[in-house]
Amino acid sequence: MKNPEAQQDVSVSQGIRMMFYVMKPSETSFQTLEEVPDYVQKATPYFISLMLLELVVSWIRKGKPSGGLDDALASLSAGIMSRLPRLFSRSIELTSYVYIWENYSLISLPWDSPWTWYLTFLGVDFGYYWFHRMAHEVNIMWAGHQTHHSSEGYNLSTALRQSVLQIYTSWIFYIPLALFIPPSVYAVHLQFNLLYQFWIHTEFHHLVNIWTTFWATPGFFNKFSVIFKGPGWSPGKPRLGLIEEIPEVEGKEVPFSSSASQLLKIYVVVQFALMLAFYEDTFADKAVLAQVTVLLRVCFIILTLTSIGFLLDQRPKAAVLETFRCLVFLMLRRSGHLKPCLSSSSFVFEGIFLTQESNPGLPHCKQTLYRLSHQGSPKIKRYRYLIFYPPVPFPLGFYLKSISMDI
Repeated sequence: MKNPEAQQDVSVSQGIRMMFYVMKPSETSFQTLEEVPDYVQKATPYFISLMLLELVVSWIRKGKPSGGLDDALASLSAGIMSRLPRLFSRSIELTSYVYIWENYSLISLPWDSPWTWYLTFLGVDFGYYWFHRMAHEVNIMWAGHQTHHSSEGYNLSTALRQSVLQIYTSWIFYIPLALFIPPSVYAVHLQFNLLYQFWIHTEFHHLVNIWTTFWATPGFFNKFSVIFKGPGWSPGKPRLGLIEEIPEVEGKEVPFSSSASQLLKIYVVVQFALMLAFYEDTFADKAVLAQVTVLLRVCFIILTLTSIGFLLDQRPKAAVLETFRCLVFLMLRRSGHLKPCLSSSSFVFEGIFLTQESNPGLPHCKQTLYRLSHQGSPKIKRYRYLIFYPPVPFPLGFYLKSISMDI
């Protein structure tokens, strides 16, 4: 029997309250796992809104933002990357939990009981405490968790800097709950526990360092100590290393700041916003999308995040990669695997590449008009165009502009 008060749609009131873990048991209790909403995905507009609010408050109080654009985009990109595997299957946290529940559960507590809800609240928080502690004390777990601590700032965006690999160790700490807590109740609290951390937290990857240290450390047992002891351990030291070897923070450190122009940064933000719209749309429609479409969209999202990183880092091949990304977008758009953010029968898309003379690999292009495709009625044909302009000061690689042409 379904809970009449529980709904898959999240109201504005519920959206705000779920960020603070103040939802009521009666509105978040579900009989089956399939009924549980994707609260984390539905929280995206609240993440963005609250980060913008933090930005405004920081400007008012300090006269500057609480963190750099590049750092914030890196945090958001990490959060997006950590969610992409869920487009293809359930997370290992749920898959392993359901397996234990279906084969080894000892008792089955009622899914619609407030006592079960509050017990799960405590159990999930207890499991997360031990995971988080071990993630700081066990080298191989720190390899996955350190992404979350790699930001140079401390603001709301850093809470979204989640690791792709972290869940492959964290699931172990919740398994005891599967002996008596229904999966649907666990799935609700697993999400609320993650959302709440948005407030209590303001990958050159460590695995490479572990691999190097593993082979460089003499002794068979010492090699395994590299994996399972603390990040600061080495032969002759305590399990967690020596506290005096922790680098001293003097407050004189200069945070990394992209040397990209303001115009390029505006362009990057626009492209990131467009990518975020495709990301949200993909999650919303994943049940009806073909697997090949989902795969191509995921690849395009990863390509976009990579290209944005290249642009902000001013990599030599950034312009080439961005041009390739834009061409990929046009191909996916024309083949139907991507759809425009603002669709209208009176709008078509025009791609504008503005290249720079000094960028290697991008030849000077005369203004050339290519007809890519057309659509419309016998009286009106609307064409999509790809326009290359003569070299101009970089940085507006690609824009979408709506036009309509009567022929």
